[in-house]
Amino acid sequence: MSSSEIDAYLANVAEPQRSVLKALRATIRSLVPNAEECISYKIPAFRVDGHVVAGFAAFKNHMSYLPFSGSVLPVLHSSLEGHSRTKSALHFTEASPLSNELVALLLESRLAEIENRGY
Repeated sequence: MSSSEIDAYLANVAEPQRSVLKALRATIRSLVPNAEECISYKIPAFRVDGHVVAGFAAFKNHMSYLPFSGSVLPVLHSSLEGHSRTKSALHFTEASPLSNELVALLLESRLAEIENRGY
């Protein structure tokens, strides 16, 4: 059901953002094939062993990658140059999408955080 909810979310996103977010979704799926797709806080997200590890959203002037942790982005500060961010969201545009390598680093950091906390 959540995959269809994400499909519905993306169907309501205008191009070119829709294509960028579809590519991000495919990247996350390939990097974390055991992740369950879900909706969390009204946005598309991915859950591993009951923990949300990533999410994405479209906004008027940008898109956001959300690691669902306030500590992932500060830890990766030097790897995030060129992208604006808040404590909990990394912003990007269709002109400057997230690289597969950066998405892999973000996921790796979040999964390590969960493992280290012993959830």
